[in-house]
Amino acid sequence: MSLALPLDAQPADPALDGIIKLAVMAVGGQGGGVLTNWIESVARAQGYHCQATSVAGVAQRTGATIYYVEMAPGTVTAPVFSLAPSAGDIDILIAAELMEAGRAIVRGFVTPDRTTLIASTHRMLAVSEKTVPGDGMASSDEVKAAAEVAARRVVLADMDTAALKVGSVVSASLFGALAGAQALPFEREAFEEAIRAGGKGVEASLRAFAVGFDLARNGETVTQASEPAQQEILGPAGPKKIRDGYARLEARIVALPEAVQEMTRAGLRKVVDFQDIAYGTEYLDKLEVLVGADDAAKDFELSREAAKHIANAMAYDDVIRVADLKTRAQRFGRIETEMRVGAGHVLQLTDYLHPRAEEIVGLLPEKLGGKLENDPVWMKRIDRWVNRGRRIRTDSLRGFLTLYTLGGLRGWRRRTLRHRMEQDHLETWLKMVAGYLPARYAMAVEVLKCRRLIKGYSDTHARGLSKFDKVLSGARLVEHRDDGPEWVARLREAALKDEKGTDLDGALKTVESFARSS
Repeated sequence: MSLALPLDAQPADPALDGIIKLAVMAVGGQGGGVLTNWIESVARAQGYHCQATSVAGVAQRTGATIYYVEMAPGTVTAPVFSLAPSAGDIDILIAAELMEAGRAIVRGFVTPDRTTLIASTHRMLAVSEKTVPGDGMASSDEVKAAAEVAARRVVLADMDTAALKVGSVVSASLFGALAGAQALPFEREAFEEAIRAGGKGVEASLRAFAVGFDLARNGETVTQASEPAQQEILGPAGPKKIRDGYARLEARIVALPEAVQEMTRAGLRKVVDFQDIAYGTEYLDKLEVLVGADDAAKDFELSREAAKHIANAMAYDDVIRVADLKTRAQRFGRIETEMRVGAGHVLQLTDYLHPRAEEIVGLLPEKLGGKLENDPVWMKRIDRWVNRGRRIRTDSLRGFLTLYTLGGLRGWRRRTLRHRMEQDHLETWLKMVAGYLPARYAMAVEVLKCRRLIKGYSDTHARGLSKFDKVLSGARLVEHRDDGPEWVARLREAALKDEKGTDLDGALKTVESFARSS
């Protein structure tokens, strides 16, 4: 989405005859300092007095910084510039990420009588959004709506993606948007010359500048294909035996109701990638049991939820999985792309691991692992040996081979204590779901959805598992009530609200109070 008001619809801004006040709000790594230097450079080159300052912050955005620029024509004698922005006194506000635009609006930096707001619509989650166990993302649509009301003029577009497509960074495309919006009294060539004067990454920056300039002038163009593209079926590469096995599983998916097929394909890819073709067969076996008990009149909601959550349950995060993902070529390629590693650059990559005794014991054979798990003395001893942070240089041969060897133990996984525990937990959960069918369809769906509480690795997984078990215990208390499904949904949402589970404990007490009296 982008918004850009026509240039001929903008009245002349009398503020341009005096001091122009511009603020840039950016998160660490987005090039806010570079953007500010370019703005300062173009102003000075055009004969303007100019001053730039910055105020760094670390709390909510882990490095969000406000850069502040004031400039005045050379005809103004000895202008006195302020060191920091003030609410209601900003002519141009540039936000390098959408929620930075929201913060600017909340702080009063954006006003309808004078401010031109230029912002990238991409998202970098704030700390407060990341710490929510469920979906803690703030609403982007609300920020966009507020921007239209709060600013005199608005330019919104995904400047980050536009810059990445041409091999540059968001600061360059935002600089182009500033030029394209004609918010400053300088010609395009003056902006481009400021980039050239910088001397670093000139060609890539100029490409991103041009894209940002066009976005400010014309907005984003969404092109729709005349005919829907045929869905690509992605299967594993490898020997013919594996490819043929996957094709047989794909044939089983085609036989499922159409409403279920897309989610099932995604689930199958995840499960096979986690283990093997045989494991994918088990996934479809479990799913088809619930599909057979589903109701077409309800648009197969049960089956769609089952396709997603059974796959997530089967592809749990154990030591083997974590090591496998950390040593994949795609991961190194992604990191090199994000860090823009080029010829002559050296990348050092350190992974931090903090295994507990439970993770180590979980790798052992069922009988031995089970014996140690039930022995507090041994668990304490093992925890003392392993429960400490370890930093492994995965860019080194030794570090890489250590994790690569662990990641290659997937053939051993089925013999481990952890796998047996996960399978037992999975079967208990699915048995509970099936027990509600067909009479308590909505109850079965809500219990399926509770699986989203379990995610992650080590302590994160343990906390999620504890919440999951608590919610299911509450579900059993209300399973015969007409409003039982609604109560299960409330318990699940309460569990997602905070990491410690305080809200969930309160909700469970409420359920227990009326369940005992009924």
